Amino acid sequence: MKKPGSMKGLEELGRVRLSKNFFFRDFLHSEIADFYRIPNIPEDPDLAIEAGRRLCEELLEPLETTFGRLHIRSGYRSPDVNAFGNRNGLNCSTNAHTAAHHIWDMRDLDGCMGAAVCIVVPWLIDHHSHEGDWQKLAWWIHDHLPYASLCFFPKLWAFNIQWHERPMRTIQSYVSPRGMLTKPGMANWEGDHSALYEGFPKLRC
Repeated sequence: MKKPGSMKGLEELGRVRLSKNFFFRDFLHSEIADFYRIPNIPEDPDLAIEAGRRLCEELLEPLETTFGRLHIRSGYRSPDVNAFGNRNGLNCSTNAHTAAHHIWDMRDLDGCMGAAVCIVVPWLIDHHSHEGDWQKLAWWIHDHLPYASLCFFPKLWAFNIQWHERPMRTIQSYVSPRGMLTKPGMANWEGDHSALYEGFPKLRC
């Protein structure tokens, strides 16, 4: 697919089905793009679609099937949108750091494909409210899904979840307790963590 150069072309991109419940259109909204009038359009739609499909099929679908509807906070970012956000202090990292993350159509420095989305899981905030309860979901995902990285934020316990060809499987947080929850080499990275999310639903595929 060529980069959309018209509204009709953008409509066609939006109609691309990435998985059972998700279409590309679900991930195109960006407050930065809307407010500052910067088109949020992939330079390489085929790469964005391929990475997005893996993200949706392997991570988002099992999450939505298990926990119910997901709320998408931030999905795809074009290189132009992300670079503008970085230059203007709008919580965007550099394009090099965001490649194969929120920039789905840009491979990372190792040539790998990846994609990330920021989501809220309403089930979590409806059933858990104590400080640090976000860790329950983090450990559930760690034990059940082939994620590459997770990063949790204070508001609504929204979090970035990334699919990547070479998953590092790291979890960090800007919520208390802040910092790195786990990564390869840490004592808590391996093994079963089910005692940390007792009462959570079983994985549904």
